Amino acid sequence: MDTKRGRIGSALLAAWRGLVVSFAAIVGSVTLFVLALVSVVLIPLGIGLVTTPYILEAVRKHANQRRLLAITWSDVRIPVPYRPLPKDLRGGFIGQVERTTLMLKDPATWRDMRWMLVDMTAGYVVSVLAAALLVFPVEGLVLAAGLWRVYTDDRYWYAFVPVDSQATGLLAAALGVMIFAVGLVLSERLLRAHFVLARSVLAPTQEQELALRVARLTETRHEAVDTAASELRRIERDLHDGAQARLVAMGMNLGTVEALIEKDPAQAKKLLSMARESSAEALTELRDLVRGIHPPVLAERGLGDAVKALALRLPIPCEVDVELNGRAEAPVESAAYFAISEALTNAAKHSGAERIWVDLHHSEGALRFSVTDNGKGGASVGAGSGLSGIERRLGTFDGIMAVSSPAGGPTMVTMEIPCELS
Repeated sequence: MDTKRGRIGSALLAAWRGLVVSFAAIVGSVTLFVLALVSVVLIPLGIGLVTTPYILEAVRKHANQRRLLAITWSDVRIPVPYRPLPKDLRGGFIGQVERTTLMLKDPATWRDMRWMLVDMTAGYVVSVLAAALLVFPVEGLVLAAGLWRVYTDDRYWYAFVPVDSQATGLLAAALGVMIFAVGLVLSERLLRAHFVLARSVLAPTQEQELALRVARLTETRHEAVDTAASELRRIERDLHDGAQARLVAMGMNLGTVEALIEKDPAQAKKLLSMARESSAEALTELRDLVRGIHPPVLAERGLGDAVKALALRLPIPCEVDVELNGRAEAPVESAAYFAISEALTNAAKHSGAERIWVDLHHSEGALRFSVTDNGKGGASVGAGSGLSGIERRLGTFDGIMAVSSPAGGPTMVTMEIPCELS
């Protein structure tokens, strides 16, 4: 019984998601395709040079939103293949011309255009079908319940069944039950088929993806070196200002104790007590420093338990769902741990959320984890933000991150690192 309820619930959820995706396809893709096409056509007149970058940026956000839904709803990964724009682009009209030229030269821009055409046609049909197979049967049941009487003067067709009596109404209901049964089986598959279809159009060729990965790894390698140097300086600073200072003070106190041990035993005893306190504080600071480099719970009990320990220390209730059948390599676990830690810290500090959810699992050769909160939303990846740091950390391992945070929430940060479990 529980299995059947679970199957029905999953099918109904897939139908609802199919309805959401179909609305985005018929409204978002049609609107943005028309605007992008008109803007590109107006480039020779100069108007398109101003409007095209903004419209293509909206197209990319639309495509990235579909990528996020694909990975979170159907576990279908669609790579993000856009070429990064130079950071030294000029301002003003000249900068707009350069930006327009670079975006139009990016093959991913034209894949987006081709995808919107597919999305508003075949993609729309597939996603609507995922919902229609579970919604359409309701009409058959309503007809059998007595609605057929409204159509006694004018025959009403339910699919291929002409409904003009109670008998044909019951026949329509039976057909509706059969369609519903088919929907229970196919709705999730149709939703996944929609995202697979999007991947077939949006994903770059193997050669293009390899070139993008090489460029990304080259960039993140330099960032990793800078990050390692910065981390080393932080450790040296923490040691110098914390534990080292306390150990020096403890040594001075012990030297004073040697001079006072016979002349003033009471003062020597007081200094020994202070030295003992300093040693305990230095030990605590050293432990905190080591925990910041590589938490002991991560080394001893693995990523799942380490993330659960993180959740317990949050001031906001946090649910953690872990499905791991092994352990990743230590550097990957460390990167995932600190990425989740940063995402949780951001959610606790800035989201105003009442609850946080963490999902951590491994599938299709990748460690996938997401942090979701029911806060106010509005999070974005930008210079100086914690999310930028997470993206750089994941990029060192060829990982990716997607952020969905509309105004009013919820916020979902989805991350992925290619790896195998041992």
